[in-house]
Amino acid sequence: MPLSILYIKDEIKKEEIKPIYFLYGEDSYSINLTLKIISESVDSFITSEFDKEIFHGKEVTLQNVLSNASTFPFGSQKKLIVLKEFEEIKDKKGLKNYADSPSDFTVLIIINNGNLPKKLAEPFKTLDKLNYLYEAKALKGKYLLSWLSSFAASKNKTLTNENAQLLADLVGENREMLEAQLEKIFTYLGGRTEITFEDIKKLAISFKEFSIFELQDAVAKKDSSETLKIAFNMLDNGKELTEILNYFTRYFLTVSRVFELDRDKIPQSEGAKILGIHPFYYSKCRELRKSYTDKDLLSVSRALLKTDISIKTTNADKKTLATILFAEMFQS
Repeated sequence: MPLSILYIKDEIKKEEIKPIYFLYGEDSYSINLTLKIISESVDSFITSEFDKEIFHGKEVTLQNVLSNASTFPFGSQKKLIVLKEFEEIKDKKGLKNYADSPSDFTVLIIINNGNLPKKLAEPFKTLDKLNYLYEAKALKGKYLLSWLSSFAASKNKTLTNENAQLLADLVGENREMLEAQLEKIFTYLGGRTEITFEDIKKLAISFKEFSIFELQDAVAKKDSSETLKIAFNMLDNGKELTEILNYFTRYFLTVSRVFELDRDKIPQSEGAKILGIHPFYYSKCRELRKSYTDKDLLSVSRALLKTDISIKTTNADKKTLATILFAEMFQS
């Protein structure tokens, strides 16, 4: 069974440096942080920059990388080799043989974006058996909120659990994005230490990176022209359609649950606690009753699923897919 990527920090503290670290999973934040931790621990053994190399799976063969890993350092005690985008490597078989007998003077860090199959085949079976395989699971729920509060505390700022939930509702669960937005909030606070509901609300509207919030308002009103204007602007500025799709999948799932609780006449404060969301976010979901019926929500779920399949199976232009998505979401 693959180890958690969180174990690596403790192993490094014990000065246990392995010859191979295969890092994979959904949490790019943990992967990038762990890459930095391992690299810094190896730095003390390296005296020449020639003994540090970074490769990308799209540009090299595995054989070339392993050949470099088997070549003696230029004068350092160890050499550090990082192979990113392992998922792009076509012939992965050679890694099994290298893992069975790795170079003791090389630390090889391999990064695979995304998850591996549940049933491991080679070379992953061998990596797993030798404890070189580390999974980075995305933080969710109370663990994500705890991390947000801890990160704020590390900067001498206070973020309550409720306001951490609001921030996660607005930004999503990507920790790199959350950290970037928190850093902006810290700058905005100046000498103040507490991050309030009003701080998050103001910044959510004012920062361009938070335009998903503005897009949500346009979608709530079924305002086609404003929706496409904001969505195209986001896409032009580097936002991926998959990010927008994932956000609205979560959003409308929450909306449907809010509608159910409303039918049961559950008070807003109690409903927010049941769903684990901020009361402000709960009230925003309730407002969709003005524009969306239960039948509309079914159409929305079908449109989201259809777009998800199109993204994965076609090379259609992202703006075309976005146009179709929102047109089908707004159908009455």
